[in-house]
Amino acid sequence: MGFAFAAVAIIVLVVPEASTQTAAPDSRNVPARTVPVPNTVSPEMQALIAAPLSANWNVAPKSVDEWRTLSAASAGRGLPALRERFGVKTEALTVNGVNAFMVTPQAVPPENRNRLLIHVHGGCYVLSGGEAATTEAIYMAGFGHFKVLSIDYRRPPDAPYPAALDDGMAVWKGALKMADPKNMAIFGTSAGGALTLSMVLRAKQEGLPLPGAIGPGTPMSDLTGTGDSFSTNFMVDNVLVGPDGRCDAMARLYANGHDLKDPMLSPVYGDMHGFPPTILTTGTRDLLLSNTVRVHRKLRQAGVEAELHVYEGQSHAQYMRDGSAPETKEAFEELARFFGKHLGK
Repeated sequence: MGFAFAAVAIIVLVVPEASTQTAAPDSRNVPARTVPVPNTVSPEMQALIAAPLSANWNVAPKSVDEWRTLSAASAGRGLPALRERFGVKTEALTVNGVNAFMVTPQAVPPENRNRLLIHVHGGCYVLSGGEAATTEAIYMAGFGHFKVLSIDYRRPPDAPYPAALDDGMAVWKGALKMADPKNMAIFGTSAGGALTLSMVLRAKQEGLPLPGAIGPGTPMSDLTGTGDSFSTNFMVDNVLVGPDGRCDAMARLYANGHDLKDPMLSPVYGDMHGFPPTILTTGTRDLLLSNTVRVHRKLRQAGVEAELHVYEGQSHAQYMRDGSAPETKEAFEELARFFGKHLGK
């Protein structure tokens, strides 16, 4: 007994002082290195990973007119062929004064007939307006066989924050008249992922019914530039490439001088207690990997059922860059599986 006590006493004496433990750690210098394309992904994904860095990642418009040109609605590229390939049709409509598109698969299975997905497109709050907004919705309708209502929200410079969020909420209120909220999910990628999270925060704030599940993909959940992967994946992500680039300039344009830490702009700072089941998607090279991981941890700390799917080698939102890639099919079928599990019928 005496020997055991002595051993414990020695251990206590060698514990470092608290001041040493809390000292700020040094940054790590990483030598220049070559990052090979992984051979653990499909040839289609290898081609995306091997592509050069986005040439305009840090080039932003300098005038309001240039911003308006960038923000203008577009018919998108190759959408008729994409709709034909996935067997879906798109119908333009207005929901509570907001432009939207209903994307409907040719065959809707019985379990999905009373279900409706609400899609919030990405594009750093500025890009992909008009019919161009529907690409991700087409994938979801095609792979998942759900009806998808895609929101064509207003964009800056003429409609900064909170226009996009207001439009999302107007459509959500309209959708509540179309389907039971327990039968609906909200999903989107990048800015659309952040808006998905902010819509739930706003619905909680307004006392509105919440969806049965959500799917924020690689969300722009923190506009303050906080997060490990802004450093670790700098120049590794070939889509966003680095912080304080073109996408961040668009986000600042949208924020229009508001506090970037406001949870309605950076939802990772919001109260996520009571959130519906959530599936998050990102990639190992994604500049917003940390934004996605931090949301996942925040949800789990709040007791919310949440899945985090991290795809090999992918930069920002590359799971939806090529409809023929097996990884695209896998990502959207994972979303469909999750929604199928959690939505009512």
